[in-house]
Amino acid sequence: MIHKTAIINPRANLGKGVSVGPNTIIGEFVTIGEGTLIGANCIIDGTTKIGKDCEIFTGAIIGTIAQDKKYKGGDTFLEIGDRNKIREYVTINLSTDNSDKTIIGNDNLLMAYSHIAHNCKIGNNNTLANSATLAGHVTIEDEVIIGGLTAIHQFVRIGKLAILGGCSKVVQDIVPYAMADGHPAKIYGVNSIGLSRRNIKPSTRLQLKKAFKILFYMKLNTGTAIEKIKKETEDCEEISCLIKFVKSSERGIAR
Repeated sequence: MIHKTAIINPRANLGKGVSVGPNTIIGEFVTIGEGTLIGANCIIDGTTKIGKDCEIFTGAIIGTIAQDKKYKGGDTFLEIGDRNKIREYVTINLSTDNSDKTIIGNDNLLMAYSHIAHNCKIGNNNTLANSATLAGHVTIEDEVIIGGLTAIHQFVRIGKLAILGGCSKVVQDIVPYAMADGHPAKIYGVNSIGLSRRNIKPSTRLQLKKAFKILFYMKLNTGTAIEKIKKETEDCEEISCLIKFVKSSERGIAR
């Protein structure tokens, strides 16, 4: 299961059934869960923990130091969950200091050449298409699709079940359940197909469309829009999620 040309530090912790391809290098403080498959010519370094049953393809570079002038050395961290597919030449950086971590959840697909910078927080069941690029401190919630060649500014948040078109430039938060696209990215409505695929009932989708109309098309300030949404839509988990996200936005939401 370990190719003879792989270089693995004897202190690295590899679980049962881990496979390592030719010329791959694994550092001293790396932990890899059971059943994870690692291809050829990969580098996995730093204080990095990878979960079970992941697939890491040719040339991925995982757990290298942050590309950030604030990084001054010392222990920094990366945690990756279970069943993630990390395709060819993906790069994932450690955090900038020991008070935080770069974190990736479970069941994500990171397509070729995508980049996750320091201190990012990635949830579950997300797809980053080829060459999607996340700057530092970006938060991606759950079940998000990010189109190829899309660049996301530092500290931006992408809400759950949002979809971003390819080649977008994202400089403000994208609310949950939204379709967004453009340079800079703008909101084009509710991600109805994504909601339908996840069996969100039609009545809930209708409430979200009402909320989006109030938030994005009535030219109201955010506070007024939120109060109007509360009064004119039925209370449900998705509406509560949308309101909470908007109220907690620090960079402001894309319009």
